[in-house]
Amino acid sequence: MDNLVDELLELSDPDTDKKIIKTFEMKDRLCPEIFDGGETNYTMKNEIVTRLLEITDDFIDFAGVDFFIHDVVLMGSLANYNWSEYSDVDLHILVDMDELNEGDKPSTALIDIVREFFDAKKGLWNEKHDIKIKGFDVEIYVQDIDDEYTSSGVYSILNNEWISKPSNKKEEIDTKKILEKGEYFAKHIDKLVSQYEAGEDVSNSINDVKDKLKKFRKSGLTRGGEYSYENLTFKLLRRNGYIEKLMNLKKDVSDKKLSLS
Repeated sequence: MDNLVDELLELSDPDTDKKIIKTFEMKDRLCPEIFDGGETNYTMKNEIVTRLLEITDDFIDFAGVDFFIHDVVLMGSLANYNWSEYSDVDLHILVDMDELNEGDKPSTALIDIVREFFDAKKGLWNEKHDIKIKGFDVEIYVQDIDDEYTSSGVYSILNNEWISKPSNKKEEIDTKKILEKGEYFAKHIDKLVSQYEAGEDVSNSINDVKDKLKKFRKSGLTRGGEYSYENLTFKLLRRNGYIEKLMNLKKDVSDKKLSLS
């Protein structure tokens, strides 16, 4: 446990945080490793399309259930002008949750169960594989077709065309505000680690911080989109390791509670 706590207590380097925030700035073009073309006429490279569809097929086989694929899309920073070395290939498989039952519309409870199933399968698949496309990690998601897109750039891999073209309009980034809010959450997480090391039960506090982070990011995406300071603060915490620290702490607390000496 001591090694884990020592690891969790390592503070993020301010210089690293500033470097990470620099990666939020928009590039002049989309990622040349993923897209051909220029200006606003970008298309995904054929080898990328082929490989991403093969990865999708592998995940469907892994899931072990039959479901109709409405589309497979690329979202996130790699489908936008703010791609960077930290970007992932966010591969979203679109399904219609209402088609899960024949006849009657499935209940909300059933849809929630199916979402949990796909989330679990997604988590297992992502943990089981270490697949990179041109150096970028691949992350798979299963999404209902009725869910709103959180990314301004959305590319259909099945149809090899844009569903929503990203804008290359430069967005102003409030670096100071992002660093301050990032530090606020980082201090909370470090405090939880210290309390845990002192023998306190921090399980409820961990869930509180998780919920606050989730609502914080969601409010930013709803109000200001991808370039809201809330979403960029969340990305900072993910890229500097603090989201992982919180998840590792939650796992360690849970394991300790469930163990019996």
